Amino acid sequence: MLNAEMDHHLGGEGEEEAGNHRNGYGAKTVLTDTGKLELSIPRDRHGRFDPVLIGKYRRRFAGFDDKIIALYARGMTTREIAAHVGELYGTEISPDLVSAVTDVVLEEVGAWQSRGLEATYAIVFFDAMRVKIRNEGTVNNRAVYLAVGVRCSGHKEILGLWIEQTEGAKFWLRVMTELRNRGTQDILIAVVDGLKGFPEAITSVFPKTLVQTCIVHLIRYSMQFASWKEHRMVAAALKPVYQAQSAAVARERLEDFDRGPWGQKYPPIAQSWRRNWEQVIPFFAFAPELRKILYTTNAIESLNAQVRKAVRVRGHFPSEEAATKLIWLVLRNVQARWKNPPTTWQAAKAQMAIQFEDRFILTD
Repeated sequence: MLNAEMDHHLGGEGEEEAGNHRNGYGAKTVLTDTGKLELSIPRDRHGRFDPVLIGKYRRRFAGFDDKIIALYARGMTTREIAAHVGELYGTEISPDLVSAVTDVVLEEVGAWQSRGLEATYAIVFFDAMRVKIRNEGTVNNRAVYLAVGVRCSGHKEILGLWIEQTEGAKFWLRVMTELRNRGTQDILIAVVDGLKGFPEAITSVFPKTLVQTCIVHLIRYSMQFASWKEHRMVAAALKPVYQAQSAAVARERLEDFDRGPWGQKYPPIAQSWRRNWEQVIPFFAFAPELRKILYTTNAIESLNAQVRKAVRVRGHFPSEEAATKLIWLVLRNVQARWKNPPTTWQAAKAQMAIQFEDRFILTD
């Protein structure tokens, strides 16, 4: 970048006519938030070059650490970042320095994870994904727990990030207790996957919460019984169930599916829907605008997709701290783009105000 600035400077008005040209490099030490960097600054014969990137009398490069963190958040490894910085700035830094710079993020994660929360959330989406983390020389799958809350105003907020050995109802109970301790007193609707014991873990801490099973999780589970060539046809056969006008009609259509060719070929599909039926039917009581929001954990799924994209190049993380750093940075970048409520929230808000009455609390 400095060399490009020099080329631009020498091609500027009056410089060529004055016979100005390159005159080697000068050494310069700049300070970052975590240490010193030795740079080679190009010089011109007339001494008029004043680079924008590192000003002539500037000794601090405060934005350097932010650039490293931004690269790390986009999935680059510490070695890739070190090589990239060498290409950009003509200076060598070690992967250990990159790791030290990104370790600062862990302090922010701790403060973020313990911050106070809203007293009431209209909807909270709970989910877990898996990443590979090295522990004592062995790489294992670990569960990354995520919770995304929707305030009564419709604005989304990532409530927390937790990493545990496996996904289980006992750990979700700990998550519910933590949310309560951080100030949340009520969750109107919780959207979850079909994990056994999960609804009980929620209602033990938030007894009035309406628990809704994610329809997409049920469909995805159903697809496990069919070959990939049949997925589209089986999904189309299930659509009348979750698009029914009421819970009673939905149950009739589920029985129709069970008696049909796909239900006869794959009996476990209808059985799985029946097992989760009490948590499937709550959203039938709502208008289509609210159903679209409750229909799936899109908010969580989009987060998972961004995290997977960032971690894919790694294969696995060297430690839980490294995983926490990257995942939190990805979450922070995604949340920064959440500016406004969904377009359907205005109509959904009216439905929730009727359904939950004084529990639905609008705040500024």
